[in-house]
Amino acid sequence: MSIVRAADIAVTPWKNGMGRTRELAIHPAGADLSDFAWRVSVAEVDSAAPFSMFPGVDRQIALLQGAGFVMRFADGREHRLEQPHAPFAFPGEAAVDVVLLGGATRDFNLMLRRGAIDGQLETWRAGTHALAGVALLYAVAGEIVTPEGRLQPGDVWHVPSIMQGTLALDDEATALAVRLQPPGA
Repeated sequence: MSIVRAADIAVTPWKNGMGRTRELAIHPAGADLSDFAWRVSVAEVDSAAPFSMFPGVDRQIALLQGAGFVMRFADGREHRLEQPHAPFAFPGEAAVDVVLLGGATRDFNLMLRRGAIDGQLETWRAGTHALAGVALLYAVAGEIVTPEGRLQPGDVWHVPSIMQGTLALDDEATALAVRLQPPGA
């Protein structure tokens, strides 16, 4: 089945060992942190810590829960990740330190190996959304009815590549969709 329940997703340490993550998907199957084409995870940030570095990887992050944090880049830039479900993109080789804005947070992460695959993280709310090119759907809030079953918050639907058409979300639902395409498409 292509639906994975939140309770069935294992918690593992970050690459740098300074936090925890739940890997939702990695491609190709059996890849690890050094050779994936794309990866999706949910990170738990409990304290100020540097992000793990992923050279050659484009990252997109969105706040799921908590007050968020300030991302401080080594070049002096800052980004406040405080608006829930709003994706922010940055290069994986960037040195980033995090300062919490008010307690622990959870965030959604999309990582794309540069030159292997392109993609984007989209926030879906009430309404109808096209499934073409969507590889994964993460339920943030409400119940989401897919052709393969119902999603509760934290559940993941690995969308079959042949899936076309649309998916309607009701007024109470929010999802994060990972849309992928060949590089340069």
